[in-house]
Parts: sequence; C-alpha cells; structure tokens
Amino acid sequence: MLILKPIIHSTIWGGSWLTNSYSFHDKIGHLYGLVSNGKLESEILNGPYKGQLFKKYFDENKVRLNLAGFATFPYVLALVDAKENLSLQVHPDDKYAISQGLSGGKNESWFFLEESTSNFIYNGCKINSKEIILSLIKEGREKEIWDTLQVGKSGYVFVEAGTMHALSAGSKVFEIEENCDQTYRFYDFDRVGSDGKKRELQLNQAIEALSPTNKSQCKELDSGQEVHHRYYSFKYFPQMYDYENKSNTIETITLLSENVEIEGITVKRGMTIVLEPGDTVNLQGSLIGLVRPTIGGVYGC
Repeated sequence: MLILKPIIHSTIWGGSWLTNSYSFHDKIGHLYGLVSNGKLESEILNGPYKGQLFKKYFDENKVRLNLAGFATFPYVLALVDAKENLSLQVHPDDKYAISQGLSGGKNESWFFLEESTSNFIYNGCKINSKEIILSLIKEGREKEIWDTLQVGKSGYVFVEAGTMHALSAGSKVFEIEENCDQTYRFYDFDRVGSDGKKRELQLNQAIEALSPTNKSQCKELDSGQEVHHRYYSFKYFPQMYDYENKSNTIETITLLSENVEIEGITVKRGMTIVLEPGDTVNLQGSLIGLVRPTIGGVYGC
C-alpha cells in the first residue's frame, strides 16, 4: 500500500473549502491526490518507495501490474473547489491532440460531493455551427452559445473530449482526468489575473477542437455501482471500513470525507491511497472514491 502526498494548486477561481485542513492561506482550486504528468509528480509517503515519486514506482512495476500499455499513468485524481465559475473550455480528442503533437486526447469525469450553489454545469452548445459560435464570441454574445445541465449531490458526469464545458460557482467535485494536460479556453468571464490582465484564451484551437453537438449526461450512482471508461473505472462508497483489492491491478482510493489514521499517517480529505492486488486497508467508515486503471489500455500522453 502506498500513501501519496497531496499537491495544492492555487487558482484565481478557487475557494477555502480545503484551506483549513492543509493550513494553506490562499485559494485552493485543485488538490491533487494523484498526478504524474511531468509537470506535477506525486510523492510517496510510506513503504519501500518512501520519499520517491509515484512515477518511479509506476515505471518499475507497471508490467507486473498488467499496465504495460501505458507510457504514463493513465489518469489524474483531484478535488476541485470552484468558488467561481471556471472558464468555458474544451479538451482535444485523440485526432486533434495527435495533430498538435500530443499522444492522445482527454476525457474527464466529475463526482459531485455537495449540492452546488448554482445546481448546474455549463454543458455543450445551443448552436451546432462553429462559424456562428466563433462570430458570437467575437461579438461578446457568449451567453447565447452555451447550454447547461442540472447536477446535484452524488451526480456523476462524464465529459467527452470536444465538449464545451465548465464547472459553475459553488461546485465541489472529485475529478478524474485522463492524463493529458491540454485545455483550450473559449471564455473566462472577463476575469483579471494578478498581473492586471485578462487571462489568455486559445480561441482558434478551442474552435478547432470543439464538437458542437457533444453534451454530457448526469447519472445518479448507487453505492458501489461501477462505471467504466476507456482508461479507468469509478465507483464510490459512502461508508467504507475494511477493503481488500481483489483485482489484478492497482486500485486508487481517494478519501472524500474527514481524516483517518493509516500506518501512522494522517490521511486527509483529498489524499489518495494506492492498493496493489491483495492489499487491505481499514478506512474507518469514510466516504471514498475508488478508481481502477483499465487493464489492456494503451496510452502515452
């Protein structure tokens, strides 16, 4: 069993939901429980790999764990606290990503931990013409473009690459992203950064990567109900006590409720534990999100 050190990402749109737990005095937008993308790398807190990066562990053990097809670990896990709306954005699909020199595109999922103050996400377009969408953006008529989707607590949303999307103000989610660090912004609500300038948009690439007809759906998941995607599966448990990994590969468990003590380490909300096949852990009745990489997947963003 590995316990990973979380990584804090302060953002202009983040909130204070996690600041007390981590004695952090600025906005937290993302709290990464597991990330290994060359820019951010999770560190291991226990066991033979203590003090080393998860990347080293994965590279040395992925064949044994039936994950040899992945050049890099296939997903990123984070808690997201959106005090403000995130930018309207799109992630590339495989075809567009490869045309831009990347190894693959990016789908992602959100599991909603609380009722948001907005009760919706920005979801897809009302207009199917890229030319009209671009024209409306240039005319400052963005509100005529985007559609919305109502989402409540325990809702699960899968966002396919090419979909215009954004979390709305007040959203608190557990996020699972395919491991490709590429986002193109359409619109950022005219926010001004610490430098006094509006944040950069990538409008041309966003339009090229957009699939205007894409829209997400919201599923209400039951405890233990598993959903499968190309590089990972997800399920949640509102109260987990003793758990054993009975699969043929690793499982990643992210704590979604208050602190627990494991192997003398205080595991806080948002931290991730990695279980090898046969590993067991007592989670003391915690709310958890469990994500498992897909055996046989091939990916290398």
